[in-house]
Amino acid sequence: MTGKRLVLVSAVALLDGEGRVLLAERPAGKSLAGLWEFPGGKVEPGESPETALARELTEELGILTREADFTPLAFASHSYEAFHLLMPLYACRIWQGTPTGREGQRLDWASATSLDTYPMPPADIPLLPALRALL
Repeated sequence: MTGKRLVLVSAVALLDGEGRVLLAERPAGKSLAGLWEFPGGKVEPGESPETALARELTEELGILTREADFTPLAFASHSYEAFHLLMPLYACRIWQGTPTGREGQRLDWASATSLDTYPMPPADIPLLPALRALL
């Protein structure tokens, strides 16, 4: 038993018609700033991971999604110094609007072959093989 609190975070691999996935760079001032990650965020009490993800995508990227358009892809379980992260990753190919970094984060569309060029948080890296298999 680690005694660390469990943090549940939902993330998404937004996939475009060209076989690319959207990555977001963590902005300055946040933990792990400068690293690239899958968009998403913390699941609040009373929310399902899918509900939280739809909310976070509207807040962070200004896009509208439906829970029915999220397909479970993989999950990460990673122990950071202060907490243990559990992060389901969903795939999504359907949304309304154009993703825009509404919280100061840079966005980039990455191909399967370029994913290794983006420095990522330790929890995100084990998700890459499942994503590459999908792309």
